[in-house]
Amino acid sequence: MFKALFMAAGLAMAGIPCQAFADVLVAKVSIATQTMTVSVDGRVIHQWPVSTARKGYVTPRGSWRPKRLHRMWYSSKYDNSPMPYSVFYNGGYAIHGTGSVRQLGRPASHGCVRLQTGNAALFYSLVREVGAGNTRIIVTN
Repeated sequence: MFKALFMAAGLAMAGIPCQAFADVLVAKVSIATQTMTVSVDGRVIHQWPVSTARKGYVTPRGSWRPKRLHRMWYSSKYDNSPMPYSVFYNGGYAIHGTGSVRQLGRPASHGCVRLQTGNAALFYSLVREVGAGNTRIIVTN
């Protein structure tokens, strides 16, 4: 990824548009395996355990681009619960950090995708680096 950034910076300094060299970040969330696989330009760089919706709630399936990012967000719907490093992708649904790390790897959320906070911080940074327009979040069964 950094090689492409250096090449793009060099082209930009030479006055050559570099949009074609943008990295593509994809986060694939599997409800079945309770994992999130992160890839850049088709190369897997991370795979983390997650928690998606527990019984009675739903994590929507589909494909989205991030809509907004917040280093720290507090849920107005669920008792002002902290949501560090939130990447909102579908209305109130986000990928974010959690303190409930013992629950990771099994359904436990109200619908968001929960990650260990350090992993959420890394994902948040990656999205900021490549941009929302070059990021895709895919949630599958």
